Amino acid sequence: METTKAVLNTVKVYGTMESGEAYIIRDFLKRSVATFDWIPVPDINTLQHLVKEPLPDYVNLPVVELPGGKLLFDPSIESIALNLGWITKPKHKEYDVSIFGAGPAGLSAAVYAASEGLRTVLVEREAIGGQAGTSSLIENYLGFPNGLSGAELAERARQQAVKFGAEILLMRSGVNASFIDSKLHVDLVDGSKIIAKANISATGVAYSRLNLPQEDHYLDKGIYYGAGSSEVLLCTNEHVFIVGGGNSAGQAALNFCKYAKKVTMVIRRSDLASTLSFYLLNRIKNKKNIEVLFNSTITALSGDNTLKEISVTDNLNQTVAVYSTRFVFVCIGGKPNTAWAKDTPIVRDEAGYLVTGTDLHEPSFKSKWSNSFTPAFLETSVPGCFAAGDVRHNSIKRVASAVGEGAMAVTFVYRYLTKNY
Repeated sequence: METTKAVLNTVKVYGTMESGEAYIIRDFLKRSVATFDWIPVPDINTLQHLVKEPLPDYVNLPVVELPGGKLLFDPSIESIALNLGWITKPKHKEYDVSIFGAGPAGLSAAVYAASEGLRTVLVEREAIGGQAGTSSLIENYLGFPNGLSGAELAERARQQAVKFGAEILLMRSGVNASFIDSKLHVDLVDGSKIIAKANISATGVAYSRLNLPQEDHYLDKGIYYGAGSSEVLLCTNEHVFIVGGGNSAGQAALNFCKYAKKVTMVIRRSDLASTLSFYLLNRIKNKKNIEVLFNSTITALSGDNTLKEISVTDNLNQTVAVYSTRFVFVCIGGKPNTAWAKDTPIVRDEAGYLVTGTDLHEPSFKSKWSNSFTPAFLETSVPGCFAAGDVRHNSIKRVASAVGEGAMAVTFVYRYLTKNY
């Protein structure tokens, strides 16, 4: 990710407008704050007139043109990141602290850990920023009165962490985690291994699914998970639907309404006030091209290769309305990314969130661990293993809270290391 922005400006993405694979690439580059050109083409023959290099017979869209003109055919985001020099191997055999998840909590932890002189590694399975990185605008974060996008906030934090010496490993996920001699050993999907004296889990949550028939068929071809900031211009004069009533959904609605003909929010509740910040609520009420369908859910999807229509059920009177649309963005929270912890002694609640601090002494959790030590506020049932941000049981789902927990977790890590090493 050390590639300069000047070089990143030359990245071009070619593909059909209906391509789900092209959307994944656009979304990844947008979240990575990589300026790129999106060039829709109907077929390979059209593409041949736009690139200098002769295309081989086997070419499939999408195609990514890298700095210098190299072409990647139907590439994975891993391949793109590798060719842009964003993927590296771990530099050390052992670290003072390993941090998993590069959302606000993980980035904050990386900045503070590295600034304290700890040998720090931050591991992220996708793009920097986590779910917050998909937000089109964050306006209630301290120190930014004009707001900034989630991706911009994450990129600034990344630069800070690197400046202090934190090592960042992108496009990595753990396939196995175990505790040996009080140290966390993690096998990564690429075959490399990370050993750390202490660990901070900031893996956040994954978006919940609508659980509808044919949902997978329309995934990234009409049904999109997240705020979809990379797709705003493509929605010009379209009718866009947003599922969810939280701040990310509200910001997405305000972002899309600048270009879309109409934006419809679909929420299960009877009001927005209980889930949406006051300043967003007032703005949405004053936008003539934003409507809210209360007590409603999307119950059916239809179309050919791409989404064309949705059915929305009013849950109060059980009436069903059918709408034509090519864009549905789902922002309905999610489930914690803690599958890696299932074979470890770390206590999770029924939903999978990591239980920390005094919560471990609640009757439902107390019998699940040894009670052999007094855990710190953000410490799990395993000494030296901490949790921060949305992945934590009873956490507050706000960017500022996640950043604060990430910084606080480092304080506890430092105390743990001082006492035990």
